[in-house]
Amino acid sequence: MRMMPISLCRPGMKLAKKIFNDDGVVLLAEGVELTSTLIRRLGECGISFLYIQDPRTADVIIPDILSDETQKRSIQTIRTVFREFIDQPAKRKTTTYPYVGRALRQVMHSIIDDLSRNKDAMIMTMNLQTVDHYLYAHSLNVCVYATLLGMAHGYNQDQLLTLGLGALLHDIGKTQISMQILLKPAMLTSYEFEEMKRHAERGFYLLKDEPNIPLLAAHCAYQHHERLNGSGYPRGIKGSEIHEYAKWIAIVDSYEAMTGQRVYRDAMLPHQAVEALYAGSGTLYDTYMLKMFRDKVAIYPIGVTVELSTGETAVVVDINSSYMQRPIVRVLTDHEGHELSEPFDLDLSKQLSIVITKVQMSTAVNPMTA
Repeated sequence: MRMMPISLCRPGMKLAKKIFNDDGVVLLAEGVELTSTLIRRLGECGISFLYIQDPRTADVIIPDILSDETQKRSIQTIRTVFREFIDQPAKRKTTTYPYVGRALRQVMHSIIDDLSRNKDAMIMTMNLQTVDHYLYAHSLNVCVYATLLGMAHGYNQDQLLTLGLGALLHDIGKTQISMQILLKPAMLTSYEFEEMKRHAERGFYLLKDEPNIPLLAAHCAYQHHERLNGSGYPRGIKGSEIHEYAKWIAIVDSYEAMTGQRVYRDAMLPHQAVEALYAGSGTLYDTYMLKMFRDKVAIYPIGVTVELSTGETAVVVDINSSYMQRPIVRVLTDHEGHELSEPFDLDLSKQLSIVITKVQMSTAVNPMTA
């Protein structure tokens, strides 16, 4: 199978992976043949890429780090919890919801169980495929990545639970931001950006008294935009004043922001985003944590289509765990765009003169800007 931006999908192609709706229910099953209507509707629903069957990559298996059941339950719970906060903001000041924390804890136990079965695996970005509000999918992605990093670091079950809940809820304060600002398809004004920045503080106050949610999880929401040198927000705290869980989440959240498309700038290539993070090593982000992130994140996930400096188009078929920026690719077209009769594999860790110059992602825009 291979991953294709929906803008390049065509009628007659067949799905290689399920697509879930925002209730966590399977919307389209594997093997479904795409039509022009299906492609259009999926695009309208926010799907930016599809996993497609392709005989040239039939042997390529893209691993799921979460089971279908865990994905379904996670999506359902996140959607319910976030909508509770969106729909009743005034009530939040005087009312708590004990069931919210219980439901999220159950989800985290399922996520930790799934990840524990494959804790040494690389973190495969872009694996969650849902017809969903960006905020829900982003929250689950950050949760999964941060939890895997916590496992690699050696946290115990209780620590992973708190880190995971903090990552899952790090952007909960955005439920209190105006939808006109939250979903604005353009660069924010200075006023709008200041309003967006308030999501960190608002998230803390939403969570701090909530039963069954650790206070540290509330501090993750409060601190995930703080930076080591004090240049972050909302309080400008520094170094050890920032909890280590929030430091992990800051790295993952920043990476996702850098690699997301904006109407006013192109998404960074994954390796460029890692380099940008490293530019802040020791000043914005913890150096040890950055190294762990670099070593554990497959920045070019299996199945993604890339363009090479030779002009050829290829699909990533495997990763080099010791050299994450240089995966093994299967070349499908020549430099003029002609399909090869016999595609061949190329190990970029052994062909240092060849680099990835472009990732075929999507033209879909992510409006979440803070």
